[in-house]
Amino acid sequence: MKPIRFLHTADLHLDSPFKGMASAGPAELARLQQSTFAAFDRFIAYAVKEQPDFIVIVGDLYDGEDRSLRAQIRFQQGMQQLQNAGIPVFISYGNHDHLAGKWTRVSLPENVAVFSADVEQKQLNVRGDHIYLHGFSYPQRHAKDPMIMHYPEATDGIHIGLLHGSVAGDAEHAVYAPFTVSELLDRNYHYWALGHIHKRQVLSEDPPIVYPGNIQGRHRNEQGLKGFYDVSLTHHTASLKFVGTSDIVFTSLTVSCEGIEYADDWISACQDAIDHLTADTGNIVVELLMENTEGLAEDLAATESEWLDILREQYEGMEPFVWISSIKWPSARQSDRSGTLLDPVEQTLFSWQADDWKELVKEVYGHKAGRYLEALTAEDIRRWKQQAAELLENEMLKEG
Repeated sequence: MKPIRFLHTADLHLDSPFKGMASAGPAELARLQQSTFAAFDRFIAYAVKEQPDFIVIVGDLYDGEDRSLRAQIRFQQGMQQLQNAGIPVFISYGNHDHLAGKWTRVSLPENVAVFSADVEQKQLNVRGDHIYLHGFSYPQRHAKDPMIMHYPEATDGIHIGLLHGSVAGDAEHAVYAPFTVSELLDRNYHYWALGHIHKRQVLSEDPPIVYPGNIQGRHRNEQGLKGFYDVSLTHHTASLKFVGTSDIVFTSLTVSCEGIEYADDWISACQDAIDHLTADTGNIVVELLMENTEGLAEDLAATESEWLDILREQYEGMEPFVWISSIKWPSARQSDRSGTLLDPVEQTLFSWQADDWKELVKEVYGHKAGRYLEALTAEDIRRWKQQAAELLENEMLKEG
């Protein structure tokens, strides 16, 4: 039989405000805020060109429960392009764009089918094959209870599950609609189209259980090329092709300062490294990581904000787009610190577990504005530990 072919995407987060980019100027922030739309346009253009049999979009199409009017209009226009191309689309809404939100309604064309708050089955016929799609939309933001038990076991035909949720016990993400891989396998579906986790990953290859990640990174913890999967599927085989859509790639870049004596040479070294990166990657938001900084790091790091402004000015208004988010320097004089009063403080700091850090910030997340914050991740905690240690160290060195 000829395989059926569909596109699997999730977590579009259209019109994301790009929280955490407060240091960017108005022009840079506007450019960033357009990137989710640019990534979405790339997805639509690919679909129209490649003509898949159908598309599944698994949750968080919009960045917030209010579903901004601009985002809805852009999404509706994309769906109309797919309607004109004769491509059916199946949508489930997630925790960010749940059904209980308040928004100005925008109609969607007839090719779009939306899953309700209860797990339900939708069906289509592709070249004589009966395709059954199972899924649900979040009735409200916090879907803490498992939903997998409401998914029926597969019978005849090809079965595809849409599930916006996370693996039970996941310590790095907010756990919604939790499931285990074995529970998904027990349903005997031919493909599980997942959403919610923004990191691309395949939890099982046979059958495929897949997170495509989001289509555009939104902050430093969402590095690398983002996109979706182009899937070819039969009753017995599956083939997955990742297709990139990122308009702007969040990344980090290591710059060697070995042999550099003067500040202008350092600026040139940073520019050379950035230019090589953009030649391969295109538009970037980049964190510069300095290495081999002996004899130079302290002088430069002391005026980090000024050097950062100077570097940013080199790329202002240019293409490809470059925004330097920060400059990171090696910890100063590690060998000189042993035996200082700082050691027990750092030992205590690094002994704290995830629950200890969450306890520290619970009042922030408990505030009414806390619902707009991203879930605390292991990477956040690791970064906080490092930044706190560096701050303490710098203060000790000043006193010395």
